[in-house]
Parts: sequence; C-alpha cells; structure tokens
Amino acid sequence: MTSLPLINAAAARLKGHARRTPLLSSPFLDDIAGRRVLIKAECLQHTGSFKFRGAWSALTALDPAARQRGVLAYSSGNHAQGVALAARMLGVPAVVVMPADAPRLKIDNTRALGAEVVLYNRATEDRDAIGTTLADERGLTLVPPFDDPQVIAGQGTTGLEIAEQAAAEGVTAADVIVCCGGGGLAAGIALALERTELRVRPAEPAGFDDTARSLAAGRIERNATMSGSICDAIVTPQPGRLTFPVLQRLAGPGLVVTDDEALEAVALAFQRLKLVVEPGGAVALAAALFHRDLIEGPAVICTATGGNVDADVFSQAISRLR
Repeated sequence: MTSLPLINAAAARLKGHARRTPLLSSPFLDDIAGRRVLIKAECLQHTGSFKFRGAWSALTALDPAARQRGVLAYSSGNHAQGVALAARMLGVPAVVVMPADAPRLKIDNTRALGAEVVLYNRATEDRDAIGTTLADERGLTLVPPFDDPQVIAGQGTTGLEIAEQAAAEGVTAADVIVCCGGGGLAAGIALALERTELRVRPAEPAGFDDTARSLAAGRIERNATMSGSICDAIVTPQPGRLTFPVLQRLAGPGLVVTDDEALEAVALAFQRLKLVVEPGGAVALAAALFHRDLIEGPAVICTATGGNVDADVFSQAISRLR
C-alpha cells in the first residue's frame, strides 16, 4: 500500500529525471476566484503531464529482469506518453492500449516516443481485458494508470512539492483541488499532504463525476458511459480499488465542472499564465474560478495536470477571449 515513505522513495528515484514544476499565480485569476489562487503547473512536466512521475516510479521499482521483458499500459494519452518516455529512457519495450478517439496528438506522441500503440473502441471494448491479454501473451508487466502503489507514490511526489512551494508563498492551510480520473494523483497528493493542513478536493467533469458521487455515497459509484466529455484525459469508469479508500479517508467533497467551464479555464490559463492546458487538466482551475462558494479560506491551490491538447480544441477554447 502506498505510504509517505513510499512517496519519499519515489521522490528520490525521480530526482534528476522529473521536472520540479512551478507554482504560478495571477492577480486576474485571484479576482475571478475571490481568493488567492496558486496553480501547480504539471502541464510543464515531461510529456506534458504529471503522468511521467508515476510511470518512472513504477518502472524503476520493477525487478530488472521483468523490466527488460517490457511493460504495457492502457491510457487515453497522458499515462501512455509517460510510460513510453520512461521506457525509452530505461531502454525497455513498451506497448500502450489507447482509445481510438483519444486526441490525435497523444496517439502520435506515444508512437513517436517509441511505444507500440494498440487502439480500441472505448464505448464497446474493455481496455483492462485487452491489456491483460496482451500482457499475458507477451510476458509484459502491466503498469496501471492509477491503481498501483508505485504509480500512486510517483504522483504523490507532486504533493511534496506543493507543500514546500505553498509554504514558501506563505500558504500552509488551503484546499488543494486536483483533476481526478481514477484518483491516482489525488490519492498520492492526499497521502503526501496528510500531515499538513492542505486538503485535497477532487475535481471532475459533469456526467463523469464518479469520484464525487462515490465520496458522497460512501461506496464506489460507476459512470454510466465512457465517452461524451471534452475532458477525455480524466474520463474513467470508476474510482480505483486502491485510490478510493485513500480519498474517502483524506479528501474533502468532490467538485464538478461543465465542459464549458473547463474550456473557459483553458482560455484563462493561456491568457493570464501563458500556459497551454488541456480541458481535463483545467477542471481544477475551473472549479476554483467558477465554484468559489464551495471552497473555503483565503487561498486555494489547483493542479494544472496536462497540456496535451489538440489544436482545434485549443482554438475553440481561446476563441472565447475575442
């Protein structure tokens, strides 16, 4: 099970390999949110998302013989690229199962990083089953996108940085809003911040708010569908078996934003921070900006988790600034 010592060990292995991403702010965003807003810019991480952290943590924790046989991942794109880059850096083969409707940029980037990409229909096919079959047939080690102790530990290193950087900004107590799919990043950050006064709040797109509903119900709730949101990076069937108990114990209530609010946050991140953020990576900022009444305190911290956005979607977002 993931613990603070496991997160600290992952941080040691990541040192010199992952970027220490900045904690940014803008007075214009503060005015919209009605409080101080600090943004952890993981869209500036290797491969354009926080996922490199978990991938490197998981691959470097593997038995060397298993690692040399190769790894397999399933992902809509950001985990795919994180695993592909980590595998390339370590000189091992990688196979990635991706939905056919994932952004073309993510599919192309994953292939360019050296991984073999296997496409599937996310509405009619089970990616877990496809991945398990391929792993069994080829002797590959499966690196799950979120429900794995070492992956969670790697993502949790983001939380260690948030605590240090926020303290340097004079913020020691605040909600930390985390873009949430299966909950690996949210759970990792929550564990990293457990001994602080910084509390994780998962943020999700409307209609795919399985974590928010699960936290409210006290049991895992599943999404009715697996497609239909522009926030593709964080559309998952349900919270993880490992991640949900952590969030149930440590996280505050979930926050839910519309696709329009996510696109608005993409536009504002570009305008005010000069950041390129994908819609799924902007839901935390959207929650801070447009759901201010659901947040307490004079400051809020948001994760900007990914910047791998197709040009047409990004154009759609920034056209709102005209």
